[in-house]
Amino acid sequence: MSAVKHILAENKRRASVDEFLSRELARAGYGGVDLAKTPLGTRVTIYAVRPGLVIGRGGENIKRLARILEERFGLFNPQIAVAEVPVPELNPYIMASKIASALERGVHFRRACYWALNSIMNAGALGCEIIISGKLTTERARYEKFKAGYLPKVGDPVLKHVRRAVAYTLLKPGLYGIQVTIVPPDYTSPDYVKIVEPPQELKAEAEAETREASEEGGGEEKPEEGEG
Repeated sequence: MSAVKHILAENKRRASVDEFLSRELARAGYGGVDLAKTPLGTRVTIYAVRPGLVIGRGGENIKRLARILEERFGLFNPQIAVAEVPVPELNPYIMASKIASALERGVHFRRACYWALNSIMNAGALGCEIIISGKLTTERARYEKFKAGYLPKVGDPVLKHVRRAVAYTLLKPGLYGIQVTIVPPDYTSPDYVKIVEPPQELKAEAEAETREASEEGGGEEKPEEGEG
């Protein structure tokens, strides 16, 4: 298998695992998954709001998930670890799922999106964008955007640090898609310039040198009247 086909196959497998876990662990507040290959197998880190529901009684649920990941998705000896999401409002998976759940309960899409947007920004995010698409108000499908704060779009730092997730929900009018993009509080743009104040010692030396220069300039003898 060529390198390109191998990368495509791995990305397709990651997307399939993510989609499966989002359905299985919706009640646990699923917040994403990380897959990493090790010499002993595949390390699977699941992020969730309620880790206890992921683990299950006596680890029964985790054993069942490991067996499914190995048999259905071909992961070699999956070792599952569960991590709790410290701030759910800064996790795009969780917020997209909450918007989808609100739509399923009959909440108007604008109210659900503005609630999520305010919750994300109040949690300390630098920026947020929510895009919802589907038959929102008419029979013709369209989309609406809800944005707040600072939201970079392109560049390597965006790919590494900006978080993005998509959720889907099937309602009576049709399929709705919700995309949530969050700029975390610790994001630093490459063009950000921070002015650092000099230490007190250097500042005192600079002030002393300025004072001496002004005294020397003011101490020159003026020519007496009539001279020249």
